[in-house]
Amino acid sequence: MSNVLAIGDLHLEAAHPAYMQFCRDLEYQWDCDQVVFIGDVADHHAISFHAANPHCPGPEDEYKLTLAAIQKWYKVFPEAKICLGNHDLRVLRLAESVKIPKRYIKGFSETWETPGWDWDYEFLIDDVIYFHGEGTSGIHPAWNAITKKMKSVVMGHCHARAGVKWMTTRHERFFGLDTGCGICSEAWQFAYGKNHLVRPFIAAGVVIDGHPYSEAMACGSKEIYHRSNF
Repeated sequence: MSNVLAIGDLHLEAAHPAYMQFCRDLEYQWDCDQVVFIGDVADHHAISFHAANPHCPGPEDEYKLTLAAIQKWYKVFPEAKICLGNHDLRVLRLAESVKIPKRYIKGFSETWETPGWDWDYEFLIDDVIYFHGEGTSGIHPAWNAITKKMKSVVMGHCHARAGVKWMTTRHERFFGLDTGCGICSEAWQFAYGKNHLVRPFIAAGVVIDGHPYSEAMACGSKEIYHRSNF
């Protein structure tokens, strides 16, 4: 069975400055042989259907900034599986809204210059489903997902949720692992949440021989992954 590192939502180029090192450390500590990005690798703020922050660069400049950020991650994790998140799909959905077929749009690997990355909606590894989590919510989003998929699930999407919750049936045991995320809550992309009471939980997940672990990033003011150290 595999040792899988599950990296939370990045929303590049709005990731926490320490999150890449945190993920590298987890990969080494847990001796991971597979890496899954759980989705929303790119933010695509400039082409959102919602109102854009006035400090946001235009679509072309945002693409260049995001490409540079993705290339840094690609250099560290040259072989990985990428779950497509709702933010990753904004380009396709915008194109569909004006009746442009997918055949006119580049593939994700070509767009982001990541030939070693496999981009898809979900992956099945050791009978565990890895997917972004769009359409799932609640206090325990991954647990809600396993009640529908009837398999163990690893997912992101809900930035404030992290941890493992279990469910058993008469014959099987399932887990739901919410990865948390890797975003920088102070980035202009997330200015809308400045005064929210519930904050993003910076974390990642690992699944070792089919057993899940939630790893919180120690990023408090006097902790190793605080932004002042990076």
